[in-house]
Amino acid sequence: MEGIEKVESKECYMAGYARDGLPSSDHLKIRTVTLSLDLDSIPDDHVAIQSLWISVDPYLRSRMTGIAEDGLNVSQFPINQAIGSYGAGKIIRSKSEKYKEGDIVICPEMPIAEYSIVPTKAVAIKVDPAFGVDPVDYLSVLGVPGFAAWIGIEVIGKAKEGENVFISAAAGGVGMVAGQLAKLKGCYVVGSCGSDDKVKLLKEEFGYDEVINYKKEPDLDAALTKYFPNGIDIYFENVGGKTLEAVLNHVNGFARIPLCGMISQYNKVWTEREGVRNLLNMVGKEVHMQGFMLRSYMNRFVDFITEMGGYLKDKKITSKLKINKGIESFPESLASLFTSSNIGKVVIEV
Repeated sequence: MEGIEKVESKECYMAGYARDGLPSSDHLKIRTVTLSLDLDSIPDDHVAIQSLWISVDPYLRSRMTGIAEDGLNVSQFPINQAIGSYGAGKIIRSKSEKYKEGDIVICPEMPIAEYSIVPTKAVAIKVDPAFGVDPVDYLSVLGVPGFAAWIGIEVIGKAKEGENVFISAAAGGVGMVAGQLAKLKGCYVVGSCGSDDKVKLLKEEFGYDEVINYKKEPDLDAALTKYFPNGIDIYFENVGGKTLEAVLNHVNGFARIPLCGMISQYNKVWTEREGVRNLLNMVGKEVHMQGFMLRSYMNRFVDFITEMGGYLKDKKITSKLKINKGIESFPESLASLFTSSNIGKVVIEV
């Protein structure tokens, strides 16, 4: 970018909030803006970033409702501003002593844009080439999905050898890592997903012991009886609704249920969401169910990077990416998370 003082940059912005249903072109729009890269126009302690990879995650949907108190208690994206997501980028201009041009960095709230100018405090990690990890891995195994899987299995689930683990949305970005991590802990692991291709992937590449295709086994309660004759010790919750209700009929005493997400409920207003009728199982079996937000566990981030980075370099954990091209693919990429069309972690290659 040497010698270039202005760039035309595509960005995705909020044109209106979507209270229920999937955000559409009425809510998410793409525009082109002119961005100055002249050093004099960049504030001190800011950097100009060229986006390389952008993570597409289900939690982003909850930031598009216009309702801050919608269960997840997350800040809403401002109208008419570029929205942000976890991303990897290259610094092309720097007004900071901490970063230089050419550094590859990870930003938890990087604008969904081809180019952007952000404060240095928005940069979480500078990628060390000597670590031997591809930058896109910081959006999957070493990113939001991997951190969520690690917190659920390691910190809240406290998985131990010989325990029985069930993971819903097992072929998604979080589920595929959570299952592999539970296997590394010596657990018996069963997942659920929505296609035979995903069943094959989970068993052959990610080492799941058994996998339920919920579209072919609509009676989940019966399927859980079949695959968990000795009950469930850990349920990694990604789906909610009827899945959670079925699991509660099969939990063992002192089972742990880390609540990572409830993707089946995100696109509904709360009065239309499915209830769970058998919570008394939690009382009698003294079950520990805990929701978690990653922001509350940032003090464990170094521990996570150390452990998971080691697994990644030793090829004990792998990932599957669904790569879409260009900023303009973001609306469709987000919508695809709420269908069974994707296998693995959805990312945008900018």
